[in-house]
Amino acid sequence: MQSISQRIAEELGARAEQVASAVQLLDDGSTVPFIARYRKEITGGLDDTQLRTLEERLRYLRELEERRDTILKSIAEQDKLTPELEKDIRSADTKTRLEDLYLPYKPKRRTKAQIAREAGLEPLADMLFDTPEKDPEAEAAAFVDADKGVEDVKAALEGARYILMERFSEDAELLGHLRELLWNEGILSSRGIEGKEEEGAKFRDYFEHDEPLKSVPSHRALAIFRGRNEGVLQASIRLANEPEDRRETHPCEKLVADYWKVEHKGRPADDWLKDVVRWTWRVKLLSQLETELMTRIRENSEDEAIRVFAKNLKDLLLAAPAGLRPTLGLDPGLRTGVKVAVVDGTGKLVEHTTIFPHAPQKKWKESLGTLATLCLTHQVELVSIGNGTASRETDRLVAELMRSYPKLGLTKIVVSEAGASVYSASELAAREFPDLDVTIRGAVSIARRLQDPLAELVKIEPKSIGVGQYQHDVSQINLSRSLEAVVEDCVNAVGVDLNTASSALLARVSGLNRTLADNIVSYRNEHGAFRSRQDLQKVTRFGAKTFEQAAGFLRVMNGDNPLDSSAVHPEAYPVVEKIAGQSSREVQALIGDSGFLKSLNAADFTDETFGLPTVTDIISELDKPGRDPRPDFKAAEFKDGIEDIRDLKLNMELEGVVTNVTNFGAFVDVGVHQDGLVHISALSENFVKVPSEVVKAGDIVKVKVMEVDVARKRIGLSMRMSDKAEERAEARQQPRQARSEKPAGRSKPQKASQSGNRGKKQDSGATFADLFANAKQLRK
Repeated sequence: MQSISQRIAEELGARAEQVASAVQLLDDGSTVPFIARYRKEITGGLDDTQLRTLEERLRYLRELEERRDTILKSIAEQDKLTPELEKDIRSADTKTRLEDLYLPYKPKRRTKAQIAREAGLEPLADMLFDTPEKDPEAEAAAFVDADKGVEDVKAALEGARYILMERFSEDAELLGHLRELLWNEGILSSRGIEGKEEEGAKFRDYFEHDEPLKSVPSHRALAIFRGRNEGVLQASIRLANEPEDRRETHPCEKLVADYWKVEHKGRPADDWLKDVVRWTWRVKLLSQLETELMTRIRENSEDEAIRVFAKNLKDLLLAAPAGLRPTLGLDPGLRTGVKVAVVDGTGKLVEHTTIFPHAPQKKWKESLGTLATLCLTHQVELVSIGNGTASRETDRLVAELMRSYPKLGLTKIVVSEAGASVYSASELAAREFPDLDVTIRGAVSIARRLQDPLAELVKIEPKSIGVGQYQHDVSQINLSRSLEAVVEDCVNAVGVDLNTASSALLARVSGLNRTLADNIVSYRNEHGAFRSRQDLQKVTRFGAKTFEQAAGFLRVMNGDNPLDSSAVHPEAYPVVEKIAGQSSREVQALIGDSGFLKSLNAADFTDETFGLPTVTDIISELDKPGRDPRPDFKAAEFKDGIEDIRDLKLNMELEGVVTNVTNFGAFVDVGVHQDGLVHISALSENFVKVPSEVVKAGDIVKVKVMEVDVARKRIGLSMRMSDKAEERAEARQQPRQARSEKPAGRSKPQKASQSGNRGKKQDSGATFADLFANAKQLRK
């Protein structure tokens, strides 16, 4: 049997020794960012994506081994562990296979089969199974025994049937065959529950829906499961070729019969055995396997939804920062007013107030004067406007401010305020602003997330940022684990300024936690700015292991050692000193000297400790020390006069910001308080398999309006400027007519909307109508 390292290596396409080394580092307490960045020689260059996969698989396979040991011990204690069974258990490569093998030996409540065996009916079951030529009723008569609870022939045959049913249904190989058949040829079928049509209107696309089980997209599967949980849908799994008449033999019954070699040859016991097979499938196996496969499709869908969420979160966290410039944060509102917060270039709150430019107060001119005074007093450069209620009205106010006071040189940007209210009411915000109203805290967050999205968004629970689909329907443990890993990777990829970072940001650094982060801030407040990375060792509970894991990701700007502002790890400073010594130059003189650094041969500076990958990274880092991997800042320009969904016209071309990317397309904010959907088929002139390969959260894109449904607040967009709304409307209408003309009765399986479209352009007929039903669920 393969070792865990060998198996993971095969899955990753890596060498077993690479995986074994990475596993050892993880077991020793190293983090993924640290291993990926500073231990390339040991792992053979495994990157952070590979290491995250390795970490997940290591967890799964270790759980599998633990369960395997428990099962072997349990069966051995029953004196039923044969060499053949032990071999099968040790070679089982999934938890499902392992549980199948354990099923006959798993301690369980007294079953009807067990009661029948205790009544001495197993010989009858064996006799009728082995020799169908015998007459069931005649043979059963000999087993009637009222003292054992077998009152008559009927009871004896019923007990024998339960024994065979249990035997048939607990065979691991048969279970595997049935599971494979249902998975490969099964149909996920959903139907609306009668009388729930109005209550479940948002699920009406699934009132009569059939789709191949193994290919159902995650968003549709999760929608069906949610509808079922809300009591408006019923879902089942069936085979495409199963008979309508339940009296006819089901394909799975035939498989059971063939496996156990039960044939109908007109012998006395054949009808009885046929009933045993039918009962085995319909009573024992059907519900069991349907539940299991529903769980499988749900887990697969959850995994995909979590991957989508993680990808969107990463894109959002690594969005371009506007920079540490004085910023005015506006949290829009109508009746309660617009909350205003001014933060300086370090993100420190310097002044706050509330203005009432909108109805019912309508203090427009007073509000303009207040904003102008604040901007002039604090030399504000950026205005960050939350995208919630009254966002466009507030945006119009700032536009007038910029026209009226051009010398202020302001730049306005509408930002997502998702999670701002969560942060405002959090313990962290209360500690940071104990005397500030929660609404003003929200304005501060809106201002800061423009300056540096990563630094601000790490303060918010990732699930509250609002870039996932069906996030409350998936495993919260798996979701949290995945999102926490994304945050950790993003923070460490960018690096953290030791002297300005908040406790929340420091806590995400490799090797640190909330306690150590608080200790760093306390030390900084008491002793002033850190002058070097070595000063970290003076912080309470900051030991050698923590220093090893964290130091390379913490930056000390303008400190005593110029290398402390780079990603060069302190343990590798001797390499830089060696380069400086051989060239007779100061370390400071090396930094940024591209011509000289490119002339170096990295191999000349390797030794037993630092190999070629590390030295190459060091030279690259010296060229551009502490470089930020995030893109340059750009702002979308919303079209003037387009403030409400009613302002949109078909074929109108707009600029917008991608807010969320799903498996079926992307949602784009065009400034009308309702995101529009660009279906996967409309993302590009060319075929798109995965939307995230074309767009990501935060991208500024040009879109064309294809559909506007004011009543249902639906906006259909296209990124193909050649598309014409009239043609798309006609294409959408045709599938609807086809559905309405479909004859009554069992529906034929529907293929996924993009399947079969492998040409240059994808057909998007009916997609907006079908998918907007899911869109409202995405952020719930």
